[in-house]
Amino acid sequence: MSGWTQINGRAVALPQANIDTDQLIPARFMSAPRADGYGGFLLHDIRQDDADHILNRCTNIDIVVTRRNFGSGSSREAAVYALVDFGIKAVFAPSFGDIFRSNAVNNGLLPAQLPEDDIEALIAVIGREDAGATVDLSASTVQIAGQEFSFELDPVWRKKLVNGWDDIDLTTQHDDEIQAFRAARFAAHPWALPAS
Repeated sequence: MSGWTQINGRAVALPQANIDTDQLIPARFMSAPRADGYGGFLLHDIRQDDADHILNRCTNIDIVVTRRNFGSGSSREAAVYALVDFGIKAVFAPSFGDIFRSNAVNNGLLPAQLPEDDIEALIAVIGREDAGATVDLSASTVQIAGQEFSFELDPVWRKKLVNGWDDIDLTTQHDDEIQAFRAARFAAHPWALPAS
C-alpha cells in the first residue's frame, strides 16, 4: 500500500446515517478473490435499488462525506477493501465503528471525524453531485467547495497513512530496538533460548 499526504480530487455526500459494514459489502461477495478487487461490490444492494445513486453517477471519487455511525456492525475488513478498491481515500463522518476505523487506517483509508454541524455544512455544499476537494494530512484539514474544516488525527495513524504502513510495518520500524532487547534478554537469561 502506498502512503499519501494530500488528496486533490472529488468528494461526494452519502447523506445516510448508520451505513454498516454489511451495506458497504454484502457478505455474499466476500468469497470473491481480493485480487479481483472489491470496488464493484461497494454498497452493491443500495446501488442496485437506486440507479440514480451518487456512486452510479459519479466516477473517480476520492472522498466521502456521510452521517454518524459509518462502518458500524461486523468487523469485516472487506468493507474497507470495497471503499479502497473503489478509489476512496478518505471518509468524513461524525462517528465510526471502532473496528472499522482501525481497519481503515491499516489499509490507507482516512476515517476522519468532524462535528455533525460541519458534516451537515459539507453535505449541503456538495449536494447531489460531486465537488472538488482537498485533504491535507499534515495540516489536518479538508476543503470542499470552499468550505474548510480541521480534524484531529492520532499521530501514529498519521504516520501510518503518510508512509503506507499497517501495524506490522509500524512494528518493523523498531527492528533495531527489538533485536537489541532480544539479545540483552537472552544474554541475561540464556536458559530462555528455545532448544535446538
